[in-house]
This record gives sequence, structure tokens and C-alpha cells, in this order.
Amino acid sequence: MSYSARQRMQALAAALAMTSFYAVPAMAQEATASGEVRRVDAAAGKITIKHGAISELDLPAMTLVYIADAKLLTKIKPGDKITFKAKRVNGQYVVTEISK
Repeated sequence: MSYSARQRMQALAAALAMTSFYAVPAMAQEATASGEVRRVDAAAGKITIKHGAISELDLPAMTLVYIADAKLLTKIKPGDKITFKAKRVNGQYVVTEISK
């Protein structure tokens, strides 16, 4: 039995619709982690942090550039040991809280 192109497109659309319900909650994850600041660019709203694995965000141990509000970065400098909260927003990792 062969499917017409229209039937295949309908089946594909149905499959994508079903899987999208499962992907949305995973994107809303937030995690607390600790690490060491490697670089701060407050003007650009970026901080580079070397951290261990963050399982809630599916991140292995690595050094990663995060987006952050410049107000969070005013007293942070390279070499600081920090604790931070981060989440994934539109495919980018964002620091929402930070403390020494």
C-alpha cells in the first residue's frame, strides 16, 4: 500500500504536532550550578563560566558563554567562584541569578 504525497504530509504534520507537546516543558528548565568566572563583558551582557555538568540543562562540564543582565555582572570579575541560576531561552543560555 503506498501513500500519496498528501497523505505523507498529513502523517508528518501529525507526528510533528505530537512531538512538540513533549519538547516544550524541557525548554523551560532552570538549574542552579557553581563555577568559576573566566570572562565578563558587562557592556555586551555576557559572562563566560567554567562549570561542572548541569544535568537539568543537558550540559556536560564545560566553559560556556552565558547571556546576563549587566546589573548582575557589576561586582563579578574573572577568577571569582560563583553560584548561579541559568535557563535556556530561545536556544541561548541565560544567567538569571548570580552570587559569590
